[in-house]
Amino acid sequence: MSDDIAKDSAQGSSRSTVNNHQQQSPPPALLSRYESQKRRDWNTFGQYLKNQRPPVALSQCNSSHVLDFLRYLDQFGKTKVHHYGCVFFGQPDPPAPCTCPLRQAWGSLDALIGRLRAAYEEHGGSPGNNPFGNGAIRVYLREVRECQAKARGIVYKKKKRRKNQTILTVGVGEAKSSAKPLPA
Repeated sequence: MSDDIAKDSAQGSSRSTVNNHQQQSPPPALLSRYESQKRRDWNTFGQYLKNQRPPVALSQCNSSHVLDFLRYLDQFGKTKVHHYGCVFFGQPDPPAPCTCPLRQAWGSLDALIGRLRAAYEEHGGSPGNNPFGNGAIRVYLREVRECQAKARGIVYKKKKRRKNQTILTVGVGEAKSSAKPLPA
């Protein structure tokens, strides 16, 4: 038996080290879709910082780097955002193509910032210094949402509760009130 182990070692076999390795570390856990996406987003942002000239260390990252990253991502967007001068500005379903740019959708950016904000804190960043939670990021996201809503002719309003528990929804140029009671 000891001859087999000596022979395995002499021949470069890793059978004993493989068995030893399997006993020491558990198999990698499967990540949820959210966790996988968060990891991928974090790695992408880290790569973006490394590719800057000069490279930016994560500890030196601030909200302006995050804003630049969000603007950089626009080139990969799939949402048509009509310019104010476009004949289709304000139309949710334009009948013909136009030359307006494709951008990242507001909802995608909002979700991305949420994942990066969580990842930053998981990687040792303090919540008080989180560049993804900065007020400038919230302002930018609000402006993107409003711009995209106007370009598509859709008004995003928070649903307001009235005293008689009805929901007031506002669409394009009209107000509707539904008499449906809200669940308690």
